This record gives sequence, C-alpha cells and structure tokens, in this order.
Amino acid sequence: MSTIYEVLRRPLVTEKTNDLLRKNQYVFEVEKNANRTLVKDAVEKLFNVSVVSVNMILTPGKTKRNMKSRRTTVKKPVMKKAIVTLAEGDSIKFFEGVE
Repeated sequence: MSTIYEVLRRPLVTEKTNDLLRKNQYVFEVEKNANRTLVKDAVEKLFNVSVVSVNMILTPGKTKRNMKSRRTTVKKPVMKKAIVTLAEGDSIKFFEGVE
C-alpha cells in the first residue's frame, strides 16, 4: 500500500489543464496502481480541501523512432492521470499563480 505522498507524483500544468481550473478541476499524475479512493484521500489530506469526484485517465506509452539510426525505437512509459473536482469555494494554492 502506498502512502499519500507516493500516490500523487506531480501536478500537470498545460494549456488544457489551465482551462480546467475554471471548472475547479485539477490534474495530477498518479501512481499506476492508484485508484479513485486513494487519490481522493491523498488530495484531501495534503491540500485540506473536499473532493467531489475523481476521474482517471490511463494514457498509453508512445513509440518513437530514433532519427539517427532508423531501426531503433524508444518507448515512452505509460502515464496515469487523475482529474480531481473540488467542492465549490475550495482551491489549491499551488495552482493559483498559473493562468
């Protein structure tokens, strides 16, 4: 069993995730074996907020071709993301400066 610090790997900050901030949704990269309840508990304990829902996305690893030697391929790892929706009025201060 993972601790709450191991469940959340890092926050994902992109243009698409910045648009989700308006809907009070935050995106995190999470551990591969993490489930919704683990992510919900981790976010609530770490950031002192109340979580309404958690949606999970499993993005497959992409295969890239090395341009110097065309036969060699490199595979990017599989990434699991969690979109966390917070209750109205709650926010995570870490994301406040990003817009």
